[in-house]
Amino acid sequence: MRILVTGAAGFLGSHLCDQLLARGHRVIGVDNHITGSPSNLAHLAHNSAFQFVHHDITTFIEIEGPVEGVLHFASPASPVDYLELPIQTLKVGSLGTHKALGLARAKGARFLLASTSEVYGDPLVHPQPESYWGNVNPVGPRGVYDEAKRFAEAMTMAYHRYHQLDTRIVRIFNTYGPRMRPHDGRVVSNFIVQALRGEPLTMYGDGSQTRSFCYVDDLIEGIVRLFFEGTAEPVNIGNPGEFTVRQLADLVLKLTSSSSKVVERPLPVDDPRVRQPDITRARELLGWEPAISLSDGLRRTIEYFRSIEVA
Repeated sequence: MRILVTGAAGFLGSHLCDQLLARGHRVIGVDNHITGSPSNLAHLAHNSAFQFVHHDITTFIEIEGPVEGVLHFASPASPVDYLELPIQTLKVGSLGTHKALGLARAKGARFLLASTSEVYGDPLVHPQPESYWGNVNPVGPRGVYDEAKRFAEAMTMAYHRYHQLDTRIVRIFNTYGPRMRPHDGRVVSNFIVQALRGEPLTMYGDGSQTRSFCYVDDLIEGIVRLFFEGTAEPVNIGNPGEFTVRQLADLVLKLTSSSSKVVERPLPVDDPRVRQPDITRARELLGWEPAISLSDGLRRTIEYFRSIEVA
């Protein structure tokens, strides 16, 4: 297949390109580098099956030749990014999704939307199944990301129902691994970089809030299965293993042999207290579940951050 990936230079987008290429597909990567990094795709520069297009997907895009798949991953995705780029985040979730869906429709291609567990907001149901509608503050600071993704899901389903487009929606839970940006504001990268530098680990709140951390290789495997084997209904892809943020801090300190201390800071507005995917649908539909433990995944991620000399 010839497959287009928006947000191709991002953390997840670049790993997705690698996996699709490894399976023998041709890939067109699209990115405007607003948060993505050219270095994430540098290893593909001489791969004849890969083509890069520098483009802002919120504007019309024309691609010559056949396209059998469109995977829409373009968006600022960390709190640091979407709080700094609120308008761009809303535009790529709305206009960008519209343009990507339009391309898929014009080409008769299958479409996959990268949505997020943030559509559940600060959940009142735990763990979160796909049937849960969420508890989101549309006018809070995080609303620019949450509502952009909720709108993108609605737009995707509208194209599926009205235009009979073959669509998929993946709701991605916390993911970590190589190619995360050192200063993206996510808890895993923050803790690892601070530990390697011997700086205090910044923990927001008392650390009792929970997260579920999925290693990137597991996540990408689930997404690729969903693209080829799934249906139009949203599917959670994430690791159901639940850890407190304090447990994560302790594990990072242990694995880095760091003597850093943990310092508490005020909890951000609308920060979710719990986050854990119900992956029953992924297990039944795709035969997928994560295989890499948090300890093993963190070791690989720590090695990556050491290799880029963050310390």
